[in-house]
Amino acid sequence: MATDRDAVLHTAVGVLSRQPTAAMDEIARAAGISRATLHRMFPGRDALVREVGAHALRRMAAALDAADLDRGDPVDAVRRLAEAVIPEASLAAFLTGESRLFDDDSINAEWDAVDARVAALFLRGQKSGAFRIELPAAWLSEAFFDLLAGVGWAVQDGRLAPRDSNHALTELFLGGALRRDPR
Repeated sequence: MATDRDAVLHTAVGVLSRQPTAAMDEIARAAGISRATLHRMFPGRDALVREVGAHALRRMAAALDAADLDRGDPVDAVRRLAEAVIPEASLAAFLTGESRLFDDDSINAEWDAVDARVAALFLRGQKSGAFRIELPAAWLSEAFFDLLAGVGWAVQDGRLAPRDSNHALTELFLGGALRRDPR
């Protein structure tokens, strides 16, 4: 019986986003495979962590493609963005919490590309008057992804129902990002 690599990566995200120091045998046990099988798939913990990071960023980039961030009203685009990335919230939690990934140039380049696309949306929204201009677009992007990671952790821990995730992320983020009428 072949082991589904994506299922193992998904399980590893769940374990590592909450227990960054989890051992390979803990990850294997959670995935329902032997440690030897896990080591055949990933020669070591660093290889597993890097593959999970690359997998997470590929999924995040695909979600941004699906959200079509350059189309239409920026506020509507943020709502599409939230809807597209909510299924990847646990991946955002992993990316945010795994400090070893910050030393990987290829992971950093992929993350920078994802972040730049979202920052461009916020800059477009600032130029149109939709978003607050005193908050840098790059920071709005960082805040959005940090809130997404928080959603991932809250769902994993049972503090937020998955069905409420999109609304919680969108309303909290837009509540702080939308430009207010000075009157």
